[in-house]
Amino acid sequence: MEEMEEELKCPVCGSFYREPIILPCSHNLCQACARNILVQTPESESPQSRRASGSGVSDYDYLDLDKMSLYSEADSGYGSYGGFASAPTTPCQKSPNGVRVFPPAMPPPPTHLSPALAPVPRNSCITCPQCHRSLILDDRGLRGFPKNRVLEGVIDRYQQSKAAALKCQLCEKAPKEATVMCEQCDVFYCDPCRLRCHPPRGPLAKHRLVPPAQGRVSRRLSPRKVSTCTDHELENHSMYCVQCKMPVCYQCLEEGKHSSHEVKALGAMWKLHKSQLSQALNGLSDRAKEAKEFLVQLRTMVQQIQENSVEFEACLVAQCDALIDALNRRKAQLLARVNKEHEHKLKVVRDQISHCTVKLRQTTGLMEYCLEVIKENDPSGFLQISDALIRRVHLTEDQWGKGTLTPRMTTDFDLSLDNSPLLQSIHQLDFVQVKASSPVPATPILQLEECCTHNNSATLSWKQPPLSTVAAEGYILELDDGSGGQFREVYVGKETMCTVDGLHFNSTYNARVKAFNKTGVSPYSKTLVLQTSEGCNFETQSASYSQLVAWFAFDPGSAHSDIILSNDNLTVTCSSYDDRVVLGKTGFSKGVHYWELTVDRYDNHPDPAFGVARIDVMKDVMLGKDDKAWAITEGGITKGATIGVLLDLNRKTLTFFVNNEQQGPIAFENVEGLFFPAVSLNRNVQVTLHTGLPVPDFYSSRASIA
Repeated sequence: MEEMEEELKCPVCGSFYREPIILPCSHNLCQACARNILVQTPESESPQSRRASGSGVSDYDYLDLDKMSLYSEADSGYGSYGGFASAPTTPCQKSPNGVRVFPPAMPPPPTHLSPALAPVPRNSCITCPQCHRSLILDDRGLRGFPKNRVLEGVIDRYQQSKAAALKCQLCEKAPKEATVMCEQCDVFYCDPCRLRCHPPRGPLAKHRLVPPAQGRVSRRLSPRKVSTCTDHELENHSMYCVQCKMPVCYQCLEEGKHSSHEVKALGAMWKLHKSQLSQALNGLSDRAKEAKEFLVQLRTMVQQIQENSVEFEACLVAQCDALIDALNRRKAQLLARVNKEHEHKLKVVRDQISHCTVKLRQTTGLMEYCLEVIKENDPSGFLQISDALIRRVHLTEDQWGKGTLTPRMTTDFDLSLDNSPLLQSIHQLDFVQVKASSPVPATPILQLEECCTHNNSATLSWKQPPLSTVAAEGYILELDDGSGGQFREVYVGKETMCTVDGLHFNSTYNARVKAFNKTGVSPYSKTLVLQTSEGCNFETQSASYSQLVAWFAFDPGSAHSDIILSNDNLTVTCSSYDDRVVLGKTGFSKGVHYWELTVDRYDNHPDPAFGVARIDVMKDVMLGKDDKAWAITEGGITKGATIGVLLDLNRKTLTFFVNNEQQGPIAFENVEGLFFPAVSLNRNVQVTLHTGLPVPDFYSSRASIA
């Protein structure tokens, strides 16, 4: 029953109702509290003036809302009674229950009468502190409101069930413990309130005061007061007016106040309303049961959230530890490479020291021997060995001049750790928010003005429809084989632009794109037809062999970070002593293609390699060290040399030329797929690429004969 306590407390004083009255809005007030919040209104607003003007429709007239500002819209805590000359602006207060209470303009005069008997100022107005509806009292004042005897009974039973010390019913703030009870007034008093409100003189001297415990027993044993009519205080309610929804007495019916209304027996309506309230309570009880089950579910969720939090934290710690372990393993691998580089540099320098030491010893010995020979005075003997000694000295001097006194290794470590992508990934490390499923994204639109072809490459661009509300997580771009065959995926990702390399020259491709998210895949876009470049058609003397060529340069995007490009990406060198790989920007999968590279710089016997490679070839080792590249090294390559590469995908062969001379037979056979021109070199080499060249005549003649 503790949850019911708020229903039993007055919204003005915050204590249990004392002599509660029922306002027309169905809310309750203590009778004393109702008197405390009365406000006097002008004569023009009185019910008598309204009846005289013919505008009155009931005994209780609600004030127009536009004539009273109950509280400010900004919730400033102030209410005003604008429009009433006798009612100045009065700040509102808050009761213990949190509702606004409008105090009277002037404090009521002190009186020893009960609140019901005390006179009420003329033209008084009362505002309900809960719904803020205002009404003007008639001549009966507060006696015109019915008393809520049912609420009094409920409060009595509740207080008895609490078995708490009886409190004074007239204390304004913190109620003190009651010391007496008046059987006639049916009110519990503490000593100060008894002396102030119930003095032992006048009519009150005849009242019988008893101890609070005895008063509680007598109240419980005394018969329940019967509710009387508000218009006829000596008459008990016996009938119920259905239209007015209120109990009435026989005298009210005889006076004709409810002559045209439907009137029923009080007992029958009492049973009917009890039945209706019981039925309504059944539905409310179901809602309360559901609420209790929901609370149980929420409490279970609290426990599950705590358990899941512990589990998730453990998983997060394990994942972070795994990342740390992987980083430590990579750290060990990188340190091993540094140590390997360290040992390699030391070995090269020590070998050079040993070699130079031996050679210096030999040179020093030769010099000392020659000096001793010069000291000889025998001319014929000197001339017999002088020619040989002179040749030995010149030969030794020449040996010292061929880079012998140049260090073969630098002291710097040409290793640079690129940790920026990893740091960026760490900073972007976050949780993936699982979202509720949504519809599939809309069909993408290919942007025709941005789609184009260049040589044997095609660039396509697309976007989501302008009014699309469903986000796409990625896109799938598909192309056919250039001969009207089946479509194949060439790109899957979040970008809305893609360049496809390695297409056939002079071919027609069909392209389409679709979007996807976690829910599914959108329909395909409209198909776009693309035509690759025709290139240049060279015809040989036999008029039976032709070649389509393309102009291209090196690709800085796929090259190793140590690669240095210049001359519009046609000239390449390297900043490292280790071999690094760079690819051409155009890939080939069909036809015959020939290009040349000239060696601009060639120092200290480096080992450059020239050939073709797959797009995923290793970029930090010499070309041909893995199974993704096919290349030639050395073979008479010097400064100023010209290396030719002939890729014949019709015959699936790869042939090399040095200074227009073929290097042996066909270097590689069964070459099939998508290949890119490729070069590997270090800082001692610089080469320049030449493209758009015809096939050497002797090869085309031989190919036509074959």
